[in-house]
Amino acid sequence: MKWSQVLTDYENYLRLERGLSENSILNYSLDIKKLSRWLENNEMAISPISISEDTLQQFIYDLAKKVNPRSQSRTISGLKGFFNYMIFEEYRKTNPLELIDSPKLGRKLPDTLALSEIDALITAIDLSSKQGERNRAILETLYGCGLRVSELTNLKISDLFFDEGFIKVSGKGDKERLVPIGPTTEKYINIYRKEIRVHQKIKPQAMDTLFLNQHGSPLTRAMIFTIVKRLAEKTGIRKNISPHTFRHSFATHLLENGADLMAIQQMLGHESITTTEIYTHVDRRHLSEVINKFHPRK
Repeated sequence: MKWSQVLTDYENYLRLERGLSENSILNYSLDIKKLSRWLENNEMAISPISISEDTLQQFIYDLAKKVNPRSQSRTISGLKGFFNYMIFEEYRKTNPLELIDSPKLGRKLPDTLALSEIDALITAIDLSSKQGERNRAILETLYGCGLRVSELTNLKISDLFFDEGFIKVSGKGDKERLVPIGPTTEKYINIYRKEIRVHQKIKPQAMDTLFLNQHGSPLTRAMIFTIVKRLAEKTGIRKNISPHTFRHSFATHLLENGADLMAIQQMLGHESITTTEIYTHVDRRHLSEVINKFHPRK
């Protein structure tokens, strides 16, 4: 059995039976391609069925010389999933990575922006430009609703339920959730829709897509990154800012102002509360204030 053959079957399994997004499938595929290229470069004619734990140990050892522990851990996790699939399809009886541990990772705290920095980024938008109102609506939506960049680019006009006060978001694995939307975010989306977007010539396949490029097509993830990076340079903010920074800031500011952690979990679309708990590490001062205010032994 060739690696290319089983990879195609695995991608179809992830797509059809697991319902994963194309981005997730691409990441899993890259892990397997790394391994198959390494085997080829080392002149090892070993199939997915016969590859052993010792060979995989050597691959991971070589990988550790080139990538950081986080990337190494993600690759190991991806390959474990692949070999579990091989067992599921009865190509193998055991997972050769079962006894191989991922490197221990410290918990990386997310970068966040102060409210004044978010205001500065939005103020730096040139509203006289063709895309100014659109870009303001994009930043307000990223921060106001805590969306992932892919959730923003996939947002549809039919997902906007302003009368009810929420938007429908398609998250990881095409899982849908309802996210409340505030009047400020709603205001700037409406300005973009009614004053800018309505005058665009829109491609047929993008008629329901909210945020469009100048050609009337959906925006790419890369374009959102470019918008944010350029504004950061313009304002002189030296933090490592990306679209995801607005999502982190959304969660952190809610927590600082007393929001319930489970409510934040639901709005972010985290499957596990453990993922959301990382925000409790961002501002220790806030946690001290909670104890001093609410604990009976304060």
